[in-house]
This record gives sequence, structure tokens and C-alpha cells, in this order.
Amino acid sequence: MLNWDNIFATRSSRMRASEIRELLKLLDQPDIISFAGGIPDPALFPDREFKQAYSNIFDSTAVNSALQYSVSEGYKPLREWLVGEMGKLGIACGLDNVFIVSGSQQGLDYLGKLFLSPNDTALVTLPTYLGALQAFNAYEPAYDQLTPNGNRTPASYQAQAKEAGGKVKFAYLSADFSNPTGESVDLEAREKLIKLADEMDIAIIEDAAYQSLRYDGEAIAPILSLEIAEKGDIDKTRTIYCGSFSKTLAPGLRVGFIVANAPVIRKLVLMKQAADLHSSTINQIAIAEVARKGFDAQVAKIKAAYSKRRDVMLAALAKHMPEGVSWTKPEGGMFVWVTLPKGMDGAKLLAKSIETVKVAFVPGRAFFADGSGENTLRMSFSSSNEEKIEEGIARLGKLIAGEIGGA
Repeated sequence: MLNWDNIFATRSSRMRASEIRELLKLLDQPDIISFAGGIPDPALFPDREFKQAYSNIFDSTAVNSALQYSVSEGYKPLREWLVGEMGKLGIACGLDNVFIVSGSQQGLDYLGKLFLSPNDTALVTLPTYLGALQAFNAYEPAYDQLTPNGNRTPASYQAQAKEAGGKVKFAYLSADFSNPTGESVDLEAREKLIKLADEMDIAIIEDAAYQSLRYDGEAIAPILSLEIAEKGDIDKTRTIYCGSFSKTLAPGLRVGFIVANAPVIRKLVLMKQAADLHSSTINQIAIAEVARKGFDAQVAKIKAAYSKRRDVMLAALAKHMPEGVSWTKPEGGMFVWVTLPKGMDGAKLLAKSIETVKVAFVPGRAFFADGSGENTLRMSFSSSNEEKIEEGIARLGKLIAGEIGGA
């Protein structure tokens, strides 16, 4: 009998199904109120603008190049637009520093492949973005906890990595409104991280998927911006900025980007040539047109909607959650992170919640590289209206109160 396990590469054993992707199937059940998927509300997509953009492509001579193979670096007008947008964030860069990927998830996969040999260490926060762990897992790393505000020394990180059989290669984090917690890294911690990375000679991967979605509070400069200000030139920096149009324009087009020093970009281009040659040309052209004509207006529209939903969720949590439950209060993004009393299990709570009160969320353990966090859960407010948020939190609060009372 054919035994595929004897043929698969050893790294395939590190691949796991995403709990979030599985939970997204629940969105098709009309009786479920879902806070599970961290996905944009499709009612807010700029669909008419994209319809016009694609129509313009097919009505012009540009259709031939739009349907043809293209350069691996990405569509030049889109990259030029991104150079301008990065400049607004204090990230002075040129075309050679901008690379288009098929969603920022592909970018994380490429970066894992670029930096990680088996047993090398990736520094990640606890919790961290599940998709990053999935991307990195295929390259068989060890993980250590990144504490941007902590007092870990380079020597302690290096000793742990040596014990695991490799070297520390990078620190990965989402500095603004992170997935899953919604929290942000303050200015002092960003500056400390740059210093730590310099001392250890490692890369920083800055996941900026939610950077545009700030609803209140003062904006903090991206890590790459701070490093450029310190060192004077992007080609002297070690921070790799990963961005996406999925949370602002449309996730289905799968267009993301990486901004970094030129030597890193050149290596990533070689990877893309070997993987899929280039991202969809026609989608890049459409993204470029829609972004050029109305990116700021689109971002303002979704921020107005999501900020209201965040406020409703926070108010509902304060109203309906029993004593002993706490949660984050994000200034942006799509998520609220809930911590249950110790001893409670988010996965078991989810099973009971689906069966009894018809409310879905993501158990928090999936976001911890060390398998901890069983008493946590992630809730997204982006794709539910205010009425459903209030009702769903009320149902969930009643269920949790019953679980606490029955413990």
C-alpha cells in the first residue's frame, strides 16, 4: 500500500489546518452570529470602482499587457503609488525597495523561506498572528517569546536559540492593532526592538496589515520609519515592512506588498520567479487605479463603520460580561481579545457556544506558539452589524456567566 507519510518531506508534519479558516464555514449558517473571521465587511468593498477599473482595462489597449506575463517585481505604476504612500509614513524609499506579492500571507511565506533553516529561531509575541506561525512552520523553526517592552537580553535569546540547534534570524510582530489582540506596540518599545535587532544582527518583520485602520489615539511611526530616521537610508535598515490591500480595498484580489532594503527585495524577487512568476497583472492594474482615485476616501468609509462596531462591542462586553472576564480596548484594527478566568477553556466554550447560543469566535490557543492561552479568545467586530454584535455578546456573556457559576 502506498504510504504518503513515507514520501512527504519532514516539514509537512508541521503543517496544520487553520482553525480560523475552518470557522469561516460557519458564516454560511444563517443562525450563527460569528465573531470568528477577521474579514472585511463585503458591503463596504468599493465594488463599483473595481467594476469601472476592470471595464477601463478591457476597453483599452492595456488589456493585452494586463492579460500577459509581467515582471516579478510588480506593476510599476502600483509600486510608484506605494512609494508615495510610504513617504507619507516617513518611509523614504524607491522602486527598488517595493515588491508586490499575492497577499501579505505570501510575503510571510517567502520571508520564512528566506531566513529560516531548520531549528533556527523566530522571535514572536505570545500571542501572535496564526497565519505567520503557519507560514513559518513549514521551514521547521523553533520559537522564542518576543517581549518588546521586556528586559530580555540578546545573550538570553541567543543562548535559547543555540540550545534549539540554530540561530535567531528575525523578530516578527504586528506593531499596530495586532491580530489577534488589537493592541499596539508603543514608541519606546519600537525603538528598543531596533536596538535589540542591531545588537543581535537579525531582521525585523513588521506586519502592517492593519496600519491604516486607526480610529482614535495618536499615530505611532512604523518601525521601518524610525529605523530610516536613525540610519538615514532604507538600504541600511533591517526592518521589512509587509503591507496589504486586503483590509482596505479587497482581499479577494490577493495583492500585498513588501517594502525593504534592496538586497532583501532582490532575493524575494528570485523566490517569486521560482514560485509563481508574478502576482496577477490585471488585479495589480485594477488595484492601482482604484487606489490612485480613491484610497483615502475608501479608508475613511471603512474606518467610520468599523469604529462604530468596535464601540458597540466594547460597550456590550462591559454590559454583559461577568466579573472575572477582561478584554483589550483597541484603538484600531478588527479585533478584541478576551481573557477568561483561569481554568476555562476557549475551545470547549466554543463547542458549547455553537451548540447552545449560536455564537462563534476563535479560541486563543491557536495564536500561541507554545500552545498556551487556553483561557483566551479572539473576537472580530468587522463583519457584523451593531445589532448582531449586541445580541451576540449578550448571548455569550450569559453562557460564560453560567460556566463560571457552575465551575
